[in-house]
Amino acid sequence: MGPVNMRLVEQARSVFAELGYTVEGNGPEFRAERAWKVVHVNPVLDTRKLPSGSSGEYHCFVAHPDDADDLEARLSRTDPDYEWAIIAVDGEDYQVERAPPGPRQRVSA
Repeated sequence: MGPVNMRLVEQARSVFAELGYTVEGNGPEFRAERAWKVVHVNPVLDTRKLPSGSSGEYHCFVAHPDDADDLEARLSRTDPDYEWAIIAVDGEDYQVERAPPGPRQRVSA
């Protein structure tokens, strides 16, 4: 893994730690846990290669701002069977580009 890749991993870890998550794992992909929620975090440099995930899990993809739109389009097309979000990091700044939808509400007839 080159220095650019490690920088993105470090930024991803920093974002989740700042948000109050406990970060677990030593590799580029890691788990972030807070209360009842476990998020599988994947820094992404190549939007053509997406990690597979299990249904019912939460995944957050961390990318550079220039890659966030392509990543969102690819995820939307593949429609994985898990909740996903994208965080774009640029230096010390980050922005949530796409968050998972909120809980589904029942509609009474």
